Amino acid sequence: MKKTLLIACLSLLLTLSAVGQTVEHKDPNNFHVSQPQGYAKPIPFPFLREDDIVWSNTLWKTIDCNELFNQFFYFPSDEYINFGKKSLAYILWDAMVAGEIPIYEDDALKVPLDNQTFFERYTRADTILLEIGYDDDDNELYETVIKPRFFDGSEIFAYSLREVWFIGRQDSRQDSRRIALAPLKETYRVVGNGVPDIYLGRLPIFWVPMQNPRVRNLLARYTAYVDPNNMVNQPSWDWIFLNQHYTAYTTKESNMRDISISSYAAGNDAIIEAEFIEEKVFEIENEMWEY
Repeated sequence: MKKTLLIACLSLLLTLSAVGQTVEHKDPNNFHVSQPQGYAKPIPFPFLREDDIVWSNTLWKTIDCNELFNQFFYFPSDEYINFGKKSLAYILWDAMVAGEIPIYEDDALKVPLDNQTFFERYTRADTILLEIGYDDDDNELYETVIKPRFFDGSEIFAYSLREVWFIGRQDSRQDSRRIALAPLKETYRVVGNGVPDIYLGRLPIFWVPMQNPRVRNLLARYTAYVDPNNMVNQPSWDWIFLNQHYTAYTTKESNMRDISISSYAAGNDAIIEAEFIEEKVFEIENEMWEY
């Protein structure tokens, strides 16, 4: 009886082992069952009323992907050679094209954009005159060329961020919320006729409302590859912004004239002014606890 029972148990174990070895994975690139990394859902914020806030200030900051600490914002720069892994630029762009998230023209989130209309406008082909040589009379010859336009995530080297810092009435502790985010692109005005293009600076492509549930759900679903030596157990993009896991420098604070630091300071003076603003904001909490 015992011998029969032992044989039955061994047969069952072999059967289970065989079944386990023949599991078909949906992702042919993985040897394990894929699970969403980061938070499946964003962490909810506590409910706040306007009367719950005793002080607030708005800061505009720039996240520069060239900074060593921020390079995970830029990479992987090509989603097609990284087994579907995307940089933040491609995550936002693909979601915008699919209509998953709303986009705006301005950082105040007052002017909404139609996703399809924006996509068609952004990718509309350019017509350019290309010099192809000279005729028999030594006159320049040109040919009209249609140049297609595509979104290239590797051209996004920085992000503009608008955030609000505030102190609650209940605990008098300082907290912050990310409000709007925009990918920045080096932008030029094409003049033509041999005239050099005019550099317009790093301009936002579109603005994303960071408090929108659809945006937070999107960021919670995708992984930020902070550690290049370990491709698993990485945080979500929602976690990155929630915990401010990046370096950024201040370019503007809320003011009556709505002017940025660059309008009255440059070089080292601008750096000093940005640091002064950030220190002033952080000191507010300490000053409140003194009374």
